[in-house]
Amino acid sequence: MSATIIDGKAFAAKVRGQVAEHVARLKGDHGITPGLAVVLVGEDPASQVYVRSKGKMTVEVGMNSYEHKLSADTSEDDLLSLINQLNNDPGVHGILVQLPLPKHLNEDLVINSIDPAKDVDGFHISNVGLLGTGQKAMVPCTPLGCLMMLRDHHGSLSGMNAVVIGRSNIVGKPMAQLLLGDSCTVTIAHSRTKDLPAVVRGADIVVAAVGRPQMVPGDWIKPGATVIDVGINRIDAPEKGEGKTRLVGDVDFDSAVQVAGAITPVPGGVGPMTIACLLANTVTACCRANGLAEPEGLTA
Repeated sequence: MSATIIDGKAFAAKVRGQVAEHVARLKGDHGITPGLAVVLVGEDPASQVYVRSKGKMTVEVGMNSYEHKLSADTSEDDLLSLINQLNNDPGVHGILVQLPLPKHLNEDLVINSIDPAKDVDGFHISNVGLLGTGQKAMVPCTPLGCLMMLRDHHGSLSGMNAVVIGRSNIVGKPMAQLLLGDSCTVTIAHSRTKDLPAVVRGADIVVAAVGRPQMVPGDWIKPGATVIDVGINRIDAPEKGEGKTRLVGDVDFDSAVQVAGAITPVPGGVGPMTIACLLANTVTACCRANGLAEPEGLTA
């Protein structure tokens, strides 16, 4: 039996449609247009592609997009000054500083200089603390996307055993907090976990976020479990020709798809949800800033 494929690309398109509908209502009923400001420091090619994609999709859903591109040698003071301007700009509801930053800039200092209410990446220490204590927070986009897909597939997650493989601040830890918030029994596993295969085999939900290609084989998966693969790894693909590569996840898809009940592919699974949830977070931040009802189905 083969698993149900959770189509993140189609789900992300649905989320963007919901965002566009809410933006249209904000404009029509309240005369408010949500605005997202993205700050890019330096010339990192992957970051440039990502920022362009964010800007394009922001405009497509009807929001205002503000892009600030700074040179790689921009000083910390100048970057903090720009963030302060954006914090005080009522037309900007979400601020995202594209990571990684050049080595001479302190990422923690920069992230924590963003107004927590406009921190649509959910990385500010205040939002981390709010999420960890079950309070209203801005939630990191990738874990939020994973949660949305799990809720859509299962309905209620209450009582399910969930294993999160990976303990990063960006995915692993906030993912565990979100699953706890939905009344899962959560285990955070990592490279030092004893008998990792046995731990994973006990899970109804597996979220793999390690950054190691095809680390989780199918025989680690409990029959019928739901597998959310956050990994995006590029490996050699000699079958495509010399020097060619392909993208794979942290899960060995070919073996896991034969065992799992549902699974996200790579590419086309979690990845498209990240930008969709960034847009959703911007709308949420706009609604909170104006004392309006938050969009249903687009928050944790």
